[in-house]
Amino acid sequence: MDEIDDKSESEDDESLSSFLTERQSRVLQMRLCGLSQQEAADRLGTTRSNISILEKRARQNIARAEKTLQEWMMLRAPISLKAAAGTDVFDLPGMIFAAADEKGIKLPITSLDIIEQLQRRSPRPFKKRTLKINAHIYVTEEGEVLVEDAKA
Repeated sequence: MDEIDDKSESEDDESLSSFLTERQSRVLQMRLCGLSQQEAADRLGTTRSNISILEKRARQNIARAEKTLQEWMMLRAPISLKAAAGTDVFDLPGMIFAAADEKGIKLPITSLDIIEQLQRRSPRPFKKRTLKINAHIYVTEEGEVLVEDAKA
């Protein structure tokens, strides 16, 4: 009864591996080195169409991994606040620092750092200086600022 199934162990090991297959990783590496899809196909003995599919799926897997990582960071971020549509981007640092003060957290960033992160990492919710939509803003203790569209 206490035996461990080897199959489940190997499945657990596989679940901790990369989101990329070995072949996807090789294709991306070749493409990053400047090879065309046809040149990569020739080296791997396959078609350009197959390389295109491998590259597309690899990029989709990378996007999923990035989204997963962002969700994880949001879950563990100690500072979370809602910002209403129409909020000026220059008002957000004060809101973030006030939320940090309430939690007794000293953020290692400046107001300018916050504005820069918001506009560089999450430009979609902003139109010029204001939020176009309601948003949730999360800040890690390290000062990383993340923005998520509010669901309601």
